[in-house]
Amino acid sequence: MDRLTKQQRSSNMAAIHGKDTKPEMVVRKWLWGHGFRYRLNHPRLPGKPDIVMRKYRTCIFVNGCFWHGHGVAMPPVESLKLKVESSECCKIPKTNRDFWVAKIQRNQERDARVQHELAAMGWHSITIWECELKPKVREKTLESLGFTLNKIFLQDRTIKRYEIPEEEPMMAAEDVSTEYGNKAT
Repeated sequence: MDRLTKQQRSSNMAAIHGKDTKPEMVVRKWLWGHGFRYRLNHPRLPGKPDIVMRKYRTCIFVNGCFWHGHGVAMPPVESLKLKVESSECCKIPKTNRDFWVAKIQRNQERDARVQHELAAMGWHSITIWECELKPKVREKTLESLGFTLNKIFLQDRTIKRYEIPEEEPMMAAEDVSTEYGNKAT
């Protein structure tokens, strides 16, 4: 049973914003401190990613575990009446459960669609979960992010060498002057 009235719960949930959240600020501060430059919430990209790194063609989504259903396996839409189990970091409320299950499922479907659209446009997508930014594992997560960004950069920027195909390979001892009309005597 909920301790708050419907009005209080509604105002609490409405006060939660999707931009400049604490987990997002942790990631942004780490990126900036390590020399990575980015833009925020690019309006022309699908889903308006939290962090956009054009140099790396990478979008970073910093997702809240509750709002995006981290670790929660959702059943197909037709069978929403099935029991959906909470995960370790995403506890589905017991009150108004059908509403929250449907909302989390819509969020998961939208996230998947946005990532497919970005991939079709040639962008990489990285999702960082709120639970991965807890103090015990934060440094490991952020170091992994930096490693991944550098790997993406190097893979996208590899020099593709173009080799001219030769009809007949030249021998090192062959006289080159005969090719140009000079006769060697």
